Amino acid sequence: MAEITDVSGTANWYVIHTYAGYENKVASDLKSIVENRKLQDMILDVKIPTETVTEIVTKLVTKKDENGRSVKDENGHVIKEEQQVEKQVEHKLFPGYVLVKMVMTNETWFIVRNTRGCTGFVGHDSKLVPDSRPVPLTDEEAARWGVEIKSEKLAFEVGEEVKVIEGSMSGHIGVVNTIDREAKTVYITIDMFGRKVEAEVDIASVVPLN
Repeated sequence: MAEITDVSGTANWYVIHTYAGYENKVASDLKSIVENRKLQDMILDVKIPTETVTEIVTKLVTKKDENGRSVKDENGHVIKEEQQVEKQVEHKLFPGYVLVKMVMTNETWFIVRNTRGCTGFVGHDSKLVPDSRPVPLTDEEAARWGVEIKSEKLAFEVGEEVKVIEGSMSGHIGVVNTIDREAKTVYITIDMFGRKVEAEVDIASVVPLN
């Protein structure tokens, strides 16, 4: 095979194709290889383009009274009620594809190409063009592939009141202090036993008060 090293030593984004359903496996394996072989300066990033969308789902939750206690019927059974809640769901934008930011060399090409589940680089066909080098994405193409896509707007913001609808804090009302989109958690201040307490809860377990 001819030398395919990028003499500039510049890291670029490349698109690799995977078998259906192997996107997460390929990305995970690549990251492990990079870590084990200490190739962080050659393979800088691995991404699966995704978007986060808000879906409305109906859940059965325990009915609470104004004091946050479970409400029971005359037979002592806990009453359940339907409640519509917003749920953040992550979807793959381009199933079957993974983005890799890397310096193209024979070694990195071999590592990526031979990762289990990877079928090859997009835009590269050695059968048609022998010894050809994979073509990197331009900045515009990388943007279209969603390299910089972040979580979409939530139904609440810092400073707003929210209600916890599930978990150990269910029924409590608090004010949002911090939103950690990456960890999918939110920190809220609630009034517990007459004093202010900060609690960490899952983003999907809180809804706007109004």
